[in-house]
Amino acid sequence: MWEGSVDRSCGPMNKNRIEGVANQGERASNREAPDDANVYVRSQRAGRRVMALLLKLYSRLRLTVNATKSTVSSVFQRKFLGYSFWVAPGGRSHRRVADKAKRTFKQRVRELTRRSGGVSLPAVVEKLRTYVLGWKAYFRLAQTPRVWRELDQWIRHRMRAIQLKQWKRGMTTYRELIGRGASKETAQQMASNTRRWWRNSGMLLNGVLDLRWADKLGIPRLS
Repeated sequence: MWEGSVDRSCGPMNKNRIEGVANQGERASNREAPDDANVYVRSQRAGRRVMALLLKLYSRLRLTVNATKSTVSSVFQRKFLGYSFWVAPGGRSHRRVADKAKRTFKQRVRELTRRSGGVSLPAVVEKLRTYVLGWKAYFRLAQTPRVWRELDQWIRHRMRAIQLKQWKRGMTTYRELIGRGASKETAQQMASNTRRWWRNSGMLLNGVLDLRWADKLGIPRLS
């Protein structure tokens, strides 16, 4: 795979095909196109050959190639527009969210679900829905159902921790859990140590504030 970045200050380009790049470039001056491009080939040798060809063509079109972002490497070591690839069982290549994009997503969710924000649970959910559903729409082509389920579980874990903190007192926690069908033993255990929000929200509380609770509250899902 060849990955490169073109300086658009010298004029935009069409990056969709290797064949006919020169002819495409002559018509590119009046339309917008992304700066970055990936070209997929069968081997490292072919990648180097194509990269040399494209550098010559771009030079003729007076387009500047960013040498620091241009390279020939395995497709599984690169990312593009937030996507990367992984090998599924059977040796088939599937699309996935690149690691950096996933880290950015989790950091933003942490910011939106801070337990110290002093915001009501419905308000937190509303902000979260806007971000998560927009992110889901962008990465809808990713073929990673297991990753989506894990991220959903992590988000619900954070929301349960917020709920625990907002109940604050042991008696409130006990009353609310009993009202939601928890056993007296479970409610007492949660109420006796109400400040361990993260630990408690990932254990017994998971069976009380379950998927039905999350859906009723409107917590968005990726899976």
